[in-house]
Amino acid sequence: MAPHLKIDHVDKLFARGSVVTDVLSDITLTITKGEFVSIIGHSGCGKSTLLNIVAGLVQSTKGGVLLEGTEVNSPGPDRAVVFQNHSLLPWLTVYGNVRLAVDKVFAGAKSRAERHDWTMHKLALVQMAHAKDKRPAEISGGMKQRVGLARALAMEPKVLLLDEPFGALDALTRAHLQDSVMALHQKLGNTVLMITHDVDEAVLLSDRIVMMTNGPAARIGEVLEVPLARPRNRLELATNPTYLGCRKRVLEFLYERHRFVEAA
Repeated sequence: MAPHLKIDHVDKLFARGSVVTDVLSDITLTITKGEFVSIIGHSGCGKSTLLNIVAGLVQSTKGGVLLEGTEVNSPGPDRAVVFQNHSLLPWLTVYGNVRLAVDKVFAGAKSRAERHDWTMHKLALVQMAHAKDKRPAEISGGMKQRVGLARALAMEPKVLLLDEPFGALDALTRAHLQDSVMALHQKLGNTVLMITHDVDEAVLLSDRIVMMTNGPAARIGEVLEVPLARPRNRLELATNPTYLGCRKRVLEFLYERHRFVEAA
């Protein structure tokens, strides 16, 4: 069976005048439908660049990305991105921010009433239907991220791309949103590719963790399977030997990379 998403021998160079920076080198990764994959590594290893290539926001220098066998070469609603910054339009309400995406994607496929129901359904999925008439300035950071997630889900993407979506939030809000994402993934079975710096987050949420070597010319150093049954409960996992073993392996990899940085 063909992979749902394939990143195929991707290289990325950035040129500024005569200076060329080799960011990514020979990145190859296949992701199956419904899989939750996290990418982790030190700052500057090209994680977000790789996500932007999958999103179609950045073109690879060599190699490419295939989604269900079709080459990715531009942004599209089949790949929805949730950034660390919520990116909501401040003059629109919570409802308006999600409805904008719904109208863009489904204008020819759903009636006006159906688009309204679809918008409300996605807001309800992230527990934000009660705040539909509020504007971004009137809600908390965690609530803004919920709206961003609802907007992404409303596009019914083939792949959900998360670029450190919880990185700017306090620990308790981050935990609540992680639980929400796990519940949504369990319910919807969507394919997720997430960038993170948080080891515990990666182990808690992922089916596999892709560990990147340091830049320049960052590569995939190791891919770790996370064989934990779903649904997952963070409190029960706190003493789970498999969870602790996966966490230890990621930390070992990252600390080894950190030693390389210090020695350079």
